Amino acid sequence: MNALLKEIKNTAFSKEFLRDIILILLGCFIVSIGFCYFISPYKLVPGGVFGTSIVIHSFFPFVQVGTIALFIQVPLLVLSTFFLGKRLGLQTLITTFATPLMFNAITWIAFDTPEAMQALDPTQMFGGHLNMTEDLLISCIIGGALVGFGTSLIIRSHASSGGTDILAMLAHKYLHLHFSKALIIIDGIIVLSGLFVIGFGWGLDGPVDENSWRLSFYALITMVIMNRSLAWSLSGNRDTMMIYIICDAGAKERLREWILFTLNRTATHVQAKGLYTEKDKDVIIMIVREKEICIITDEIRKIAPNAFIIISNSYDVYGERWKPLPENNGLDFK
Repeated sequence: MNALLKEIKNTAFSKEFLRDIILILLGCFIVSIGFCYFISPYKLVPGGVFGTSIVIHSFFPFVQVGTIALFIQVPLLVLSTFFLGKRLGLQTLITTFATPLMFNAITWIAFDTPEAMQALDPTQMFGGHLNMTEDLLISCIIGGALVGFGTSLIIRSHASSGGTDILAMLAHKYLHLHFSKALIIIDGIIVLSGLFVIGFGWGLDGPVDENSWRLSFYALITMVIMNRSLAWSLSGNRDTMMIYIICDAGAKERLREWILFTLNRTATHVQAKGLYTEKDKDVIIMIVREKEICIITDEIRKIAPNAFIIISNSYDVYGERWKPLPENNGLDFK
């Protein structure tokens, strides 16, 4: 027991862990800014927990969006612990509470009256100085970029907000749906609920604007910007590509000489066999920059014109000549 407490103390007060906490709080703050000022006031529903919260807020305007998100996220994390066996890191717990609470605080700062805060009226946000009702596309871009960038800081700090990912994992485990397909279905249902509730006014007492149904298309734009911002922030300009060169033995030797001594790179060699011809083949696997693709394929065409080449995106690369594997300095609780 003493050893466990000592380990918790050493981990929790390490420089790496404190750095992660600072980045997490900064990421939560940026996500909250993106949602509070550029997404939720315009009733955009870009999927996820906060998209669901925006829809529910339409029925219960006296409850803040952040509070609704908190009541959704906590049960989801509990479900992930019991049914998926996931370990809850301290960073994830901080994210779960920090983002909704910051969301509420930032929303409270933006509006002068409780009525304006309940209505999330953009014309009254900071006295109307941040009203982007006539520039919804710009609001989508700014909000999506901020949420994506803030989420990348959270992920880089070994944390996760869970959210609809947990439902997708449950669907994958118990309904045998592919994770990405399940996630698309769940977020699609959330976006459609925004269309029917906010766009068409289903279940709401008052009338809705006749053009409100268009908000769902702006929400889709926001989702795309969020995903691209997240991907760019995580991978940056590390435009790495993976090349598979499938050739015969003679071509392999010539390619080896060129790769090692002219290109000054290394690669991995794997022996294979053609499925149809059953002839021996050699496979060379390389990681290169995107800007080098044209030069490399042109040289391969000269050295081994009959080679079969596959080029695919490489999300990230760790190892010699690239970068070391990341360390998880987080504190985990079961």
